[in-house]
Amino acid sequence: MDLMTVPVDTPEDVNVILGQAHFIKTVEDIHEALVGSSPHLRFGVAFCEASGACLIRRSGNDDGLVDLATRTAEAVAAGHSFVVFLREGFPINVLNALKQVSEVCTIFCATANPVQVVVADTEAGRGVLGVIDGARPVGVETPEDEAARRSLLRGVGYKL
Repeated sequence: MDLMTVPVDTPEDVNVILGQAHFIKTVEDIHEALVGSSPHLRFGVAFCEASGACLIRRSGNDDGLVDLATRTAEAVAAGHSFVVFLREGFPINVLNALKQVSEVCTIFCATANPVQVVVADTEAGRGVLGVIDGARPVGVETPEDEAARRSLLRGVGYKL
């Protein structure tokens, strides 16, 4: 078995969601879930088939994000993996909809952080073992940090 890490190139104003699903209709069902989440959401999705034609299926409403998702899927190249890039929306706005897609098995990450995908390559194929999502913690929040967190969440409208 060969282990490797695949970096995910995420532009400044874009979030990425990486997961595992199954079946050829995954890309269309994820597309529909994303469209139904927000009329302003811009996205690209790519899904790696693991049998049959073994193609990267792709869709979206933003050609640049579809291209980015396709290039990322090509780099990861793991069977049944999918990648979604979002602009003008956030993972918190779409994760429940994605989790309700019947083909979705796992969400590995949903982030704007730098990501590396840990991939195993064997004689049977290639699979995602996990992800490296962002930096290590540098400490425990202080009361001031807690106040800043609470203020941020209320300032952007996620908490009352």
